[in-house]
Amino acid sequence: MVSCSSEQYVNETQITHDLSYNHDLDNNDNFSPDDEWLVYDIRTEEGGIGASSKIEKVNVKTGEKVVLYELKQNQLYGPGVGAVSYSHKENKVVFIHGLLNITAENPYEQWHRTGVIIDDVNPGMPIFMDARDISFPFTPGALRGGTHRHEWSGDGQWIGYTYNDAILKHLEDSTGEVHNLRTIGVSKSNHPVAVENDPTGESFSGEWFSALVVQVVANPIPGSDEISRAAGDSWVGTSGYKKPDGSMQRARGFIGTVKNKKGEDVDEVFIVDIPEDITIPGEEGPLEGTKTAMPFRPKGASQRRLTFTADTENPGCVGIVRSSSDGSLLVFSAKDIHGILQLFTISPNGGATTQITSHPTDMKSSARWRPDGTKLCYVWDNSLMTVDLNGTEPVRLTSRTDDSPSDPVWSHDGKTIAYNRPVADDAGNQSKQIFILHP
Repeated sequence: MVSCSSEQYVNETQITHDLSYNHDLDNNDNFSPDDEWLVYDIRTEEGGIGASSKIEKVNVKTGEKVVLYELKQNQLYGPGVGAVSYSHKENKVVFIHGLLNITAENPYEQWHRTGVIIDDVNPGMPIFMDARDISFPFTPGALRGGTHRHEWSGDGQWIGYTYNDAILKHLEDSTGEVHNLRTIGVSKSNHPVAVENDPTGESFSGEWFSALVVQVVANPIPGSDEISRAAGDSWVGTSGYKKPDGSMQRARGFIGTVKNKKGEDVDEVFIVDIPEDITIPGEEGPLEGTKTAMPFRPKGASQRRLTFTADTENPGCVGIVRSSSDGSLLVFSAKDIHGILQLFTISPNGGATTQITSHPTDMKSSARWRPDGTKLCYVWDNSLMTVDLNGTEPVRLTSRTDDSPSDPVWSHDGKTIAYNRPVADDAGNQSKQIFILHP
């Protein structure tokens, strides 16, 4: 455990300069496989992703910009595109795309969106990843709602995401009971799913097979491992994690919301093991779900709780659960004995947590691993920080500023960190710009 920090300021380089719009990295996998480009969206402060009309990339050396995808008639209410990530293996990106039938009366929402892939050497040509079917009987391999914060697996054959279900949102609206629960899904490549297109634009085919892998319930039993929400997820390892028997297991780490013994919500770290074949339904129910139930998990999907803070003096875990590339450790934020948010790690196999930082004030971002697993970068005290896992002091890479850096991401070669920082124009209006440094 480390308690303080040293200063080792590194020269920052601003690589976007158009102050008329945001260049939002959004805590994703923004570097191209060759580390030459960074991809981002242009969401607005007022309209968020719904108001973002473009996916762009910028060259980290020359500052050249390329538009990968554009909605020329986009409005403040949508459709919207955003939260974009590069594949680790190919020159392809994946991002949120609001449904094309969005109107002011039916705006961009969590359950009104899908995942779209663009091959960045062929910009403007969308590949719809997840099929969508909201007409009963539903279709196995298709979803019925909206996917969000898509992330490629290390081998490029899977994409994981969070999910909200349109069928259950409508059920919630009609009954007044809680049904619109966030959960986690995955899609697997090379398995197209055909859905009959409907004239409303609500249902369509997709090029990948999709399934939900985490079970959520509206009212978890107090003191149990049942959860009402799953988010803050990411892939475990480049190729999964090693189980006690020596086998490798594909999985996603995430934050799940349980209820403590008093019935209060508490966020804990979980992991879900994902079977290689997600086309086989489990015993719980059909992959496509029913009119009153979420799509059910495939056979072999199994979630497991890793942290047990609910009954401690300072309960709860926050942020995105991130894994080292070898899958041996997960990092997350939680409160220490003094009630201050710090970085902790835990094995995907469970066991004790290890406190990594001991700052006097709260962390301000989720941590990102250097690809070799030796360091973490994060934001604390309005500065970009790194910390080794060998017990040395954290290092402050940027001086403390009134406007904090945000959304750090490490390049594949571990030589560059990119991040957002607000920059004001002559009138004092701020926009998010992209900076890089070489730690």
